[in-house]
Amino acid sequence: MNRRNFLRANGSICAGWALTKALPVLADTPPACGWRTFEVVTRVELLKPDGVSHIWLPAPLIRDTPYQKTISDRFTAEGGTARLSEDKQNALGIVSATYAANAKPVLTLTSRVSLKNYVVDLSSRGTAPPVSRTELDYFLQPSRYVPTDGIVKATALKATAGATTDTEKARAIYEWVVENTFRDPKVRGCGRGDIRFMLESGDMGGKCADLNALYVGLARSVGLPARHVYGLRIAKSELGYKSLGVATDKATKGQHCRVEVYLRERGWVPVDPADVRKVALEEPPGNRPLTDQIVSRARDYLFGSWEMNWMAYNYAHDVELPGSDNKPVVYFMYPQAETSEGCVDPFDPDNFKYEITVREMS
Repeated sequence: MNRRNFLRANGSICAGWALTKALPVLADTPPACGWRTFEVVTRVELLKPDGVSHIWLPAPLIRDTPYQKTISDRFTAEGGTARLSEDKQNALGIVSATYAANAKPVLTLTSRVSLKNYVVDLSSRGTAPPVSRTELDYFLQPSRYVPTDGIVKATALKATAGATTDTEKARAIYEWVVENTFRDPKVRGCGRGDIRFMLESGDMGGKCADLNALYVGLARSVGLPARHVYGLRIAKSELGYKSLGVATDKATKGQHCRVEVYLRERGWVPVDPADVRKVALEEPPGNRPLTDQIVSRARDYLFGSWEMNWMAYNYAHDVELPGSDNKPVVYFMYPQAETSEGCVDPFDPDNFKYEITVREMS
């Protein structure tokens, strides 16, 4: 696999599985398949630039993992200059572009990634891959919206009562989040992830950045390193879930974050309680109970597995964008932009014009 190639330029522009059944059926085991390679193109255009303008895009993970290898990134900034900066601890790559006051800002990022379904056998007694103490300590730290004390820790201790191993604790927290939250379609974007507010107010609705942040905070509070993995759905689900994939080659509104939790018995393990709630709400005909067979199968699958019709961006939270005059963004999986009038709304791609298209290469 080639290492990452970053081509820096400025001033110039240089099939999923078709569902055939009325109801999806999730296999008891994930489909056997190898690596699939995708080309993902993100194009941003500022329609109303004012003064000096900036655009920022997340690049795919800057480290190789069991589920993703980033092959290359190419970016062009028409009418401006662009560069890439990296934060290795968070596997974060940021493409930053700056445009003069008279420019018509356009930024294009073309990435190629290889993806493979991510499954950890929780029944095996294998040895966990080595991970540095520095990395584990980092993913135990609280953040602005994800504290690990007070009501968060109290909730986690109740949820894990009786659990003795890391695996038992991680599973207990997963089940608690699935049972006690719901997906709220009215929440903008992917949510904010203010978990103390959720627990203190009793408002347990949200989207992936809320529900999965709750998992991260609860896990960290009882000593389980956990991290958000922010990314983008880029293909249909081959497991048959309409709600867990994109229907076309347009992934513009496919942003979705997931979670990895570190278990001493297993190493890093994929989980995604938020998608269980998404299946319950959105899988046709909608509003399925947790006891529904389709939801139950997703619930079993999403503790220990991810289907990789999704591309990861980074593990970062409270991200400082290079050259920005504004506060850090809570997470970085949407295009971001600023003009002299302030931030441009990243959740409004009709007015902040951007499009993400995907092509499977192999």
